[in-house]
Amino acid sequence: MKDGLEYLFGRCRGAFGDGRSFERARTLMLSELLCLGRHTLSGLLTTCGQEGRDWSASYRLFERARFDCRELFAVSREAVLERLPENSPLVVLMDDTLLRKRGHKVAGASWRRDPLGPHFTTNFIWAQRFLQISCALPESDDGPSRARGIPVAFQSCPSPKKPGRQALPQDWERYREQCRQSAISRRAVEELQTLRAELDADPKQAGRILVAAVDGTFTNRTVIAKLPAKTVLLGRIRKDAKLHALPEAAPVRRGRRRVYGSRLPTPEQLRQDQSVPWQKVQAYAAGKVHEFQLKTMGACRWKKAGAKVVRIVVIRPLGYRPAKGHRILYRQPAYLVCTDPEMPLERIIQYYVWRWEIELNFRDEKTLLGVGEAQVRTPTAVQTVPQFKVAAYSLLLAAAECCTQNMTTPPKPKWNPTPPRADQRITTQQMIAALRAETWSRSLGTDNYAHFVKAKKQPTTMPKIADSAPNAVIYAFR
Repeated sequence: MKDGLEYLFGRCRGAFGDGRSFERARTLMLSELLCLGRHTLSGLLTTCGQEGRDWSASYRLFERARFDCRELFAVSREAVLERLPENSPLVVLMDDTLLRKRGHKVAGASWRRDPLGPHFTTNFIWAQRFLQISCALPESDDGPSRARGIPVAFQSCPSPKKPGRQALPQDWERYREQCRQSAISRRAVEELQTLRAELDADPKQAGRILVAAVDGTFTNRTVIAKLPAKTVLLGRIRKDAKLHALPEAAPVRRGRRRVYGSRLPTPEQLRQDQSVPWQKVQAYAAGKVHEFQLKTMGACRWKKAGAKVVRIVVIRPLGYRPAKGHRILYRQPAYLVCTDPEMPLERIIQYYVWRWEIELNFRDEKTLLGVGEAQVRTPTAVQTVPQFKVAAYSLLLAAAECCTQNMTTPPKPKWNPTPPRADQRITTQQMIAALRAETWSRSLGTDNYAHFVKAKKQPTTMPKIADSAPNAVIYAFR
């Protein structure tokens, strides 16, 4: 595990201008993954034993942006592409997230709607907004399989500052233009265009199809109309979306050519139409292969997508029992739109199920790696520090996928001999525990922490409590 991580760290050398910055960032990256407390910059310096030294150089590393964040993520993206077959598309997962903040002088922070608030009211939190793109690395190319989401982009998307009451009309016009430019949909399509350009710059990846699985936030005219070539968008659509058939061939006449044909049923009407049968498609989700029932409408047009030909997929609600003997409840149906009407239904369902991996990335980044805990306020540092932390997390996932067969995690206690399931994949906590064991076991004197201690004769007096710090550190957060 550590060797694979060191190899990927070495490939990041081109992102730094000089060797000193690279060595300092390399140490902080490893400290980010090994830190046991709060993941502030002071905590990272303490983890690598530099709490007694001058820390100003480490802060300047981020405040002056002495590295290229895109080059850091490019290493993870190349690691994913190396494991994909040549004819397989690159599936990316895109979504935005919020990092809560306390200080009201933190650059880029503003009042945001809390997505975790109750449905009956709207809560607001003081936070920063970031847009993330993760590549889906499937475990198998034969049939349905799960995938691991590996971040390849993490961009700050702040909102412009609103002018004061005494502002001039031109200030308000400038503010409105900045709001249009900083809209999350516009930033999303810019990231997709950049990713597509990076693939086209590589002769080996220029012909690979890019598939973006998104939620309803990015399924709009702004994103779909500006999709680059060889890029497919797969996302949620409104159940009352107005759909049109392709126009019929009309005789040559003067005037503009028709784009939209007759009206088609909405996705909700398609779901309720008894004359359209349900199709069964298999996809891997929630630990096993499930059978989904769906209806589809191909080769149609949606005004939000302009002249693009799209395909509509309606997924039937899934029935489940909350408890044994409880009546069957049903989840909400899902309505999807795909800008490639020729894509097989199995791939559409599987790619969209993979989108949940980016939610798992957000959970790991915030709870395990403390993205957003760094106490920085300058405009450059508030962007580069979270990007640096997410890049370290991305390299960890890429290294774990490359050396899964050789990875050894700390063994379970002797009273819990239950072996892991055959289909159970290693978690981020187990990756970090394996890295801590490889890094700290020799210095803590626990090279062989799975041995049995030979029984000794019990003394008649009460012994002192033994020092168990090495074992506690090795098994921390296991």
